[in-house]
Amino acid sequence: MIALTRLLALLLALPATWGGFALWYQVPAGKPMKILAVALWTLFSFLLLLTLYRTRMLIVAAVFVLAFGALLFWWQRVMPSNNRAWTDDVAEMTSGSVEGSRVILRNVRNFDWRSTTDYTQRWETRSYDLDRLDSVDMILSYWTIQAIAHVLISFGFDDGSHVVFSVEIRPEKDQSYSSIGGFFKEFELSILAADERDVIRVRTNVRGEDDYLYRIRMPIADMRSLFLAYVGQANRLVHTPRFYNTVTVNCTTLIYHMMKRIDGNLPLDYRLLLSGYLPGYVYKVGGLDMRYTLGQLRSFGRITGRAHSADRSNTFSADIRRGVPELAAPERAPDSR
Repeated sequence: MIALTRLLALLLALPATWGGFALWYQVPAGKPMKILAVALWTLFSFLLLLTLYRTRMLIVAAVFVLAFGALLFWWQRVMPSNNRAWTDDVAEMTSGSVEGSRVILRNVRNFDWRSTTDYTQRWETRSYDLDRLDSVDMILSYWTIQAIAHVLISFGFDDGSHVVFSVEIRPEKDQSYSSIGGFFKEFELSILAADERDVIRVRTNVRGEDDYLYRIRMPIADMRSLFLAYVGQANRLVHTPRFYNTVTVNCTTLIYHMMKRIDGNLPLDYRLLLSGYLPGYVYKVGGLDMRYTLGQLRSFGRITGRAHSADRSNTFSADIRRGVPELAAPERAPDSR
């Protein structure tokens, strides 16, 4: 009986802990109210656990199930929104329209960053011809441990221009990133299109992150499909807001699901969660330049120093790619015109 009681106590403690975090991150009030809500829930849960040893277990379990059910009912009513006081760098949402091979992107970010708090805001409308699309690069930006990186995908065109898509959280002005908060509906999700001199330079030259660029082996048709998948996802988020999730809806898993629709043979792998190791996964499935080892590609692709040297150069995109071996020309479908 004691063993059964302890097992039930453990089973109650896990959702009770989850409930405490949910209240902390989602009670719609200031910190004093959050503290009060978590304290009351913790006291209630603790008293129930003590009662387990003094009364019938079924009664205690039933009381907790009712209380936790009420908490879940409230949790389901916490909905994402696109109407909040966002930080400046994600204040606008990218959207796009497609007319034949031409894509018009609205709200492409092109900030001039001087520091994390000093910058000139620019949100632009840009046009891209998918018939001139000729490259896809994956950029990983590291800011803490080797296992964690932010993943950006850059599309290149035959005139030397690039546009980067980045899956971003949308923090409000009084919020900062929290990996734990990412499990508890703390942030909405955004797909941001940006100029390389903005979105890469702010990470390497302003925030002090360490960035690596890998050229992706991909047929032109798949490049186009991936570009349009980003545009479609961005448009959906404009009309139907969605929460970011640290594990299930992030900068890596969203790319995986888009690519999975293009290439149904992509396997699941732990490196889809530990995004810092993603190049190893892409190398394994044949998506990188197989003439070189993964270590060599990592060495070639470290663009941090080159980004510092290029800084505000008008040839920033070309400068950061110096030393990264070119891929063979990607496969193009026959011209049917």
